[in-house]
Amino acid sequence: MAEATRHDAWQAGDSYDLYMGRWSRQIAPLFLDWLDPAEGLDWLEVGCGTGALSAAILARCNARSLVSIDPSEGFLAKARANVPDKRVEFLAGDAQALAMESGSKDMVVSALVLNFIPDKEKALAEMGRVARRDATIGFYVWDYPGGGVEFMRAFWTAAAALDPGAVDLTEDRRFPFCTQDGLTDLARKAGLVSVDSTRLEMPAVFKDFDDYWHPFTLGAGPAPGYCMSLAPAARQKLMERLRESLPRGEDGSIPLKTRAWAVKAKVR
Repeated sequence: MAEATRHDAWQAGDSYDLYMGRWSRQIAPLFLDWLDPAEGLDWLEVGCGTGALSAAILARCNARSLVSIDPSEGFLAKARANVPDKRVEFLAGDAQALAMESGSKDMVVSALVLNFIPDKEKALAEMGRVARRDATIGFYVWDYPGGGVEFMRAFWTAAAALDPGAVDLTEDRRFPFCTQDGLTDLARKAGLVSVDSTRLEMPAVFKDFDDYWHPFTLGAGPAPGYCMSLAPAARQKLMERLRESLPRGEDGSIPLKTRAWAVKAKVR
């Protein structure tokens, strides 16, 4: 496995929910509010993970139908458990070769996954192919280059201070295109038009240090994967460094923030 991806253990849906899923659920409504879609539409979600955006679509947009695809059977199982709604169908699928009829969906969206797709331009072109004329394509990813996921940035800063090699695994190094300009440029290269973008921001407050640290011990994702690859003594040093360096509220909470870039566009 390539060095850049050897820690990307994304199969465990329960572990992912504790690490990233809870923040994904909070940011999904912000994205939908910005899209401001009509009701009664046919939706396709590319890369549904554990169903955070799927649940928000069904709760807020009165979708007529929703097909949500993901390559991970672990994520799909968790999504089906999280979103028991008859309007949604969770299917295994590849974003770069969508098994969908051309011109069949009114809304095609993707949440926090584009950076993990090898051929991003092809995936966006496939999303455009499946969309009906004048349909909306929308997606968003974390602002990794700008330090938009502060709890990740804090983890990697502490890790790199103890292990300089950890720098090569950081999301900002691996996903430099996750900027406003980089994402809008990708959309245009994929043939999409009327491209617009915005910043989505929200707090990420951990109730105490254990609430912050525990998800990193579950192995789901690059940072947790790296954490669990360490020898116990090295992991203990990393934990202690983080315990000392993280900001604290008067109640012992750890107040941090998250930020994502969102893009919406039309098909020609």
